[in-house]
Amino acid sequence: MTDETKSATSIKTILVPLLAIIVGMFMVILDSTAMTVALPKLREDFGGATLSHIQWTVTGYALAQAAVIPLAGWLSDRFGSKHIYITSIVLFTLGSALCAFATTADQLILYRIIQGLGGGMVAPIAIAFTYRLSPPGKQGAVMGMIGIPMLLAPALGPVLSGWLVDYATWHWIFIVNIPVGAVAIMLGLRTLPALPRQSVPQLDVLGMLLAPLAFAGLAYGVSEGGTDWGSAKTLIGLIIGGTALIFFVIVELNRKQPLLELRVFKSADFSKGILVQWVSQIALFGTLFLFPLFLQTAKGYSAFDTGLILLPQALATAVLMPIGGKLFDKIGARPLVMIGLALLSVGAFLLSNISSDATVGSYMLPLILIGAGMGLSFMPLNTHVIQSAPPELVSRVTSLTNAAQQVMSSFAVAGAATILARQTEHYMLKEGIANPADITPAIASHVAASSYGHTFLVLTIVSVVGTLIGFLLSKPKRALGADAEKAEMPMMPGH
Repeated sequence: MTDETKSATSIKTILVPLLAIIVGMFMVILDSTAMTVALPKLREDFGGATLSHIQWTVTGYALAQAAVIPLAGWLSDRFGSKHIYITSIVLFTLGSALCAFATTADQLILYRIIQGLGGGMVAPIAIAFTYRLSPPGKQGAVMGMIGIPMLLAPALGPVLSGWLVDYATWHWIFIVNIPVGAVAIMLGLRTLPALPRQSVPQLDVLGMLLAPLAFAGLAYGVSEGGTDWGSAKTLIGLIIGGTALIFFVIVELNRKQPLLELRVFKSADFSKGILVQWVSQIALFGTLFLFPLFLQTAKGYSAFDTGLILLPQALATAVLMPIGGKLFDKIGARPLVMIGLALLSVGAFLLSNISSDATVGSYMLPLILIGAGMGLSFMPLNTHVIQSAPPELVSRVTSLTNAAQQVMSSFAVAGAATILARQTEHYMLKEGIANPADITPAIASHVAASSYGHTFLVLTIVSVVGTLIGFLLSKPKRALGADAEKAEMPMMPGH
């Protein structure tokens, strides 16, 4: 049997377990993006609740996720990845059922927090699980498959939720999770192998307290900064989160068995990879946040129509993601990351030239370029970062990178929102309008196009910076041999 035949056979043996992981990840990530388009309807159904109050259905969910992500690695090592993954899906599904029958805004916020506590651990555990299941030399191809729900779900979320909000009721956003969650749980129980547990003598209690406080505090402070960087909420979140982070770093560096293994930053390949990842995430999440907002607020499209317009981006991502994964196994991350971020840069630059009378057709090319760039670069970069760490720290590394991603995505959204608000004020004053009530539709359209265009230009610059520092990436010095991989490969069900 040739090596290629052996690799193909190995990949086939993990397809069903991989399906169980993909179903769970897709459900959780889809739900994360579905709520934003439902906020106006929620305000109406809950007796005219204020937007700041209803916004907590999104904020509470995100903070719950940020709080539990750092715990995912330790829990997986201690109790087994399979058990914690399935428990997380069960908790998320239970939270979804509760959300579907919420009768007040406060109930919905509480149930969304329960959802977030379950959903927050799904992605880091799933990524580590997938990496450890991957056959030798095929990590890129397999990780490319798991990357599809990570980038496809955010694009499809507004389509599904927009249709449900416009033509059914917001309750169905949560009801659909119940059967999907049940399928993910049954598939997981039947097909996911019991990976070997890592040696974890005791829980890092102080780290367990400081990590959620640090990452949730920073995520909250940065999110509030999108409205007002000088507000009390922003300052409290940043101060508490920043202080907790400093103490957390000090504590973890002095622990023999830390909650998050920060010493992995001693690896030059890991540090360079994570730097590129952070910069690229700011450009990516900023763009993903900004364009749907432009379509709904500046162009007046409905939630469902906005989702349909974004479909070319999602399809481009889905097509290029597996290709990027296979190419990673042959040429490494650097060329793929640089090409992907270059495509993202060109797409963002084209959007920066949006005119007030732009048609739907003019959005297609930049959206396809952005989707293709995401598909080529996202998972190769993630896989590069994981490969740059010692094998025994894979579960801790995915927890670390996902916790940082939560903060970076919040920073991207808040930063884009702040720049947009400042530019809107600038262009209104430039038009000689001091009171927003005095603005005419024609001027409003021009101000919106100019403001969004400038903000996209800033994101273009960030993406270009990411492309340039992509030169720093190199092939990890540690090449996992077949023997090392076989030592980590579990026996599949029935073998």
